[in-house]
Amino acid sequence: MQAYLFLFLLLAISLIAKNQSLLIASGLLIALKTIGLDARWFDIMQKNGINWGVTVITIAVLVPIATGAIGFKDLSAALKSPYAWIALTAGILVALIAKNGVVLLAEDPHITTALVFGTILAVALFNGVAVGPLIGAGIAYYAMKLFSFF
Repeated sequence: MQAYLFLFLLLAISLIAKNQSLLIASGLLIALKTIGLDARWFDIMQKNGINWGVTVITIAVLVPIATGAIGFKDLSAALKSPYAWIALTAGILVALIAKNGVVLLAEDPHITTALVFGTILAVALFNGVAVGPLIGAGIAYYAMKLFSFF
């Protein structure tokens, strides 16, 4: 019963905040739970969901290449800009930080709960994007390593 209350609270927050991603996610989970498919699908989604999400985001990022809107000429022109080098460096750093985030999410359920709740708050209240758990976990991983030195 607690799970339903929490999911309906998230559904209400998503409606108030007009956040379509949270609305679809909480609505889908309520529907799966209500029709009894939660035992089968929740475990699969929990194990594979992050990889599926990363794959969908990667596809979305690659679509301009697939359509021909971005080509080698654009890449070489972009790399002449200092902003492009900043973006390239940021992309590398974020990917490396997120790598350790995946490990942390898999190994520490207490941290996962806090990170997921933080992501839900950011999505619902500040129109954030739900890629936060990976990046947040990666940042938390490095912050915990730094904290352990003191």
